Amino acid sequence: MLELIADVGTVLELRPSSGQAMVTALARVEGKPVGIIANNAAHIGGAIDGDASDKASRFMQLCDAFGLPVVMLCDTPGIMVGPEVEKTALVRRASRIFVTAANLSVPVFTLVLRKSYGLGALGMAGGSFLNPVWAVSWPTGEFGGMGLEGFVRLGFRRELEALEDPEEKQAFFDRKLADLYNVGKALNVATHFELDDVIDPADTRRWIAKGLRATANYSAGPSRKRRPFIDTW
Repeated sequence: MLELIADVGTVLELRPSSGQAMVTALARVEGKPVGIIANNAAHIGGAIDGDASDKASRFMQLCDAFGLPVVMLCDTPGIMVGPEVEKTALVRRASRIFVTAANLSVPVFTLVLRKSYGLGALGMAGGSFLNPVWAVSWPTGEFGGMGLEGFVRLGFRRELEALEDPEEKQAFFDRKLADLYNVGKALNVATHFELDDVIDPADTRRWIAKGLRATANYSAGPSRKRRPFIDTW
């Protein structure tokens, strides 16, 4: 995926063996250097755990220190949940993504490839889909809160309890869940102005290149405030 976006032979992945739920890489697009952060759906489904949070946060600091625009490729079901992962100080570590992104002085661009759920998705947009220079999605994008199944079970609990026939209850559940997934499709979400556009995947590189040209003066030059340090790791 990264090789298709970037100039040939320019992708350099950093720390591939740590925080594997997140991919961090340096690359060039039409000769311009960028930092790329992407969810790795092949590892815990792309959910963001503590190690991935630390990895993404420090990489953003690196990009900020050297004036590199950040391209975020979102495909996550959200921030990881559960008693075991919470023992790793997940809440504090996951918060680093939001705090770091909110203090970036370089442009951020967000592209949703597929899943975009919960606070994890907002983290991949720098805290809000209104924050990046542009936030776009492929037609395959899905948006919503984490655990839509649980939302239906709780939100429509009375209606479900009132149905005695198991088949009728399941049909009601399936219908309400399908409605949520339909509302969360990229084309529908774009009508509410959370997205700038829904794009053809073939236009991905062109969108990034245009964004870099449009923000060239913003992301470089002596007047840009430089990050004075990068966290040790």
